[in-house]
Amino acid sequence: MKYPGLFRSLWLGFAAVPLLLSGCASYYSHYAVFPAENSQGEARQVKLTWQTAEYPDWWVVDNKSTPVTVETQCSSRKWRLVDSSHGEASKADCATGIRACGVNGEDVLARTGEPAGPETRCMAINPSDPDALITDIGASLGLLVSCQPVNPVRGSGDDSENHDYIRASSVSYTIYTRKSPRGRLSTRPPELDDAVCEEDK
Repeated sequence: MKYPGLFRSLWLGFAAVPLLLSGCASYYSHYAVFPAENSQGEARQVKLTWQTAEYPDWWVVDNKSTPVTVETQCSSRKWRLVDSSHGEASKADCATGIRACGVNGEDVLARTGEPAGPETRCMAINPSDPDALITDIGASLGLLVSCQPVNPVRGSGDDSENHDYIRASSVSYTIYTRKSPRGRLSTRPPELDDAVCEEDK
């Protein structure tokens, strides 16, 4: 080979690209916890969590994020809101922007009681912006909830499982968020207390 040194340099350069991409990012955890009612009118804490990788403005890679997870105290149901940057967005084609779609047999539209399946937007963040991205969420967000569960509780007796979630509203919940470097123990989102769940049984 006439230019072995050149090809070796090129190979090393390409191999170093993933390391450079990861090394230029700053990683953050985001969360919010706020009081609300579930579909049964019970007072609950609701938690939103997600993570981001942020790159300098001059860098060639766009900021990235995980989906936003929405949890309601005392419930096993977790919602995942995605945007157009996520691979699973193709399965959430009920709307654009940051959204989560309904599940056949599990959700209905709160306003009409009609079934809410994969073609129905049940939750949205900053719903007026069809191009909204999770990486663009700032110190506050608007969460619109349009659905409610068909059955808030599955099973009966000791085998019952709460499947309820935050109560639907015709206007968005205004939620203030927190952001911190990923891995910092002092700023991790709090766990939702299960004590109130036992009291309500």
